[in-house]
Amino acid sequence: MAQAAGIVNIRRDVDDKFYRYRMPILLTKVEGKGNGIKTVLPNIPDVARALSRPPIYPTKYFGSELGAQTMYDSKADRFIVNGAHQSERLRELLDGFIDKYVLCGSCKNPETDLIVTKDEMIVRDCKACGQRTNVDMRHRLSSYIVKNPPKKSKKEKKGNGDAAANGKNGDADASPGDDGEGSDDELTKRINAEAAELPAVHEKSGLGDDWSADTSPEAVKARTASIEGAFKSSLVIGGDDDDEEAEDTDSPYYHLKTWLLENREDEDITSVDLYKKAQQLGIDKKYKTMQTIGEYLFSEDNPPVVPESKMIKRWTPAIKKLIIAMKDSDKAEKSLLGGLERYVGLDRPDLIPQVPKILMAWYLDDWIQEETVTQWGTHVSKKYVDKETSKKVRLAAKPFLKWLEEADDDEEE
Repeated sequence: MAQAAGIVNIRRDVDDKFYRYRMPILLTKVEGKGNGIKTVLPNIPDVARALSRPPIYPTKYFGSELGAQTMYDSKADRFIVNGAHQSERLRELLDGFIDKYVLCGSCKNPETDLIVTKDEMIVRDCKACGQRTNVDMRHRLSSYIVKNPPKKSKKEKKGNGDAAANGKNGDADASPGDDGEGSDDELTKRINAEAAELPAVHEKSGLGDDWSADTSPEAVKARTASIEGAFKSSLVIGGDDDDEEAEDTDSPYYHLKTWLLENREDEDITSVDLYKKAQQLGIDKKYKTMQTIGEYLFSEDNPPVVPESKMIKRWTPAIKKLIIAMKDSDKAEKSLLGGLERYVGLDRPDLIPQVPKILMAWYLDDWIQEETVTQWGTHVSKKYVDKETSKKVRLAAKPFLKWLEEADDDEEE
């Protein structure tokens, strides 16, 4: 049940009742029961507006600090943290978010803007004292902000047209509410940004600085070929043809994720139900389906750490059938491993030491093949998580990879 609204100082350590920087007190509402219990943040958009930050930022911060998954329903404008959490605890965490991502590191004034630099650092630009202070880049939220920088205001966009044309932070970036690697809007913006840079490409082709004035058939043909080449290169954003936004509530992967969170603990739900759900959503042959399954199939109470476990056996028929149905089984298995990286690297870092047991369980039930997991284990990738997390997961996997290698040696002997 939500509490009554009130207004508090943005810096709650300041008792001055005339302090000019104020915000609504954070409200919480616990809904559901059992494994489906969640905490809704009904007025986080108003709180975030007072802080001049996207509401998804403090929500993600809460999830990171509490070790809980977060969700955003764009249609209902609902921000959710899984689990039941006390309002005072979340208000304390909000104070931490404000200290790290809102207050100026120099004068402690909240009148700041977040800026993501070219070298992927985040700074707080203070309008009060003019100082720029760095944000702690070790926090998980910092990685999210780098990938989803704040949208610029209309005034900033008008005054920074050159930056937008050159594809710098601003219009060409994903919106703060997105978690994926590239939406249609982002694609259009990136193409436009590439188009603005095309003269440099044409100069390299030897056509000269004034090529655009030449309307001869040869010049038109050359321009067309050059533009097509630049556009093709700009279209390679996420790699997979099914890299849709995980947090987009219209995405079939979001619906699969929601279905898994709601049904994975229900013993009446079988492997057949999982496969039929993927078919119903039209993603039974999409590689990203395996990533979603790898990340959300196992709950906190039932992690896949015991070889030959019932949880593994329960889902094996669907996993094997989905992998077989896809064009490239190796790619499907790597996507499943990418989901594992996100599961242990972002949602359950406490399970990183258990990665060898998880891989053993998956290997014994033919979820992954030796060649695939060996190649995965020796190549750090930023496709699913940041590079540092990817490295941690693969280092943890070394005992299992060593076991595979020794087993091969024994067979050869």
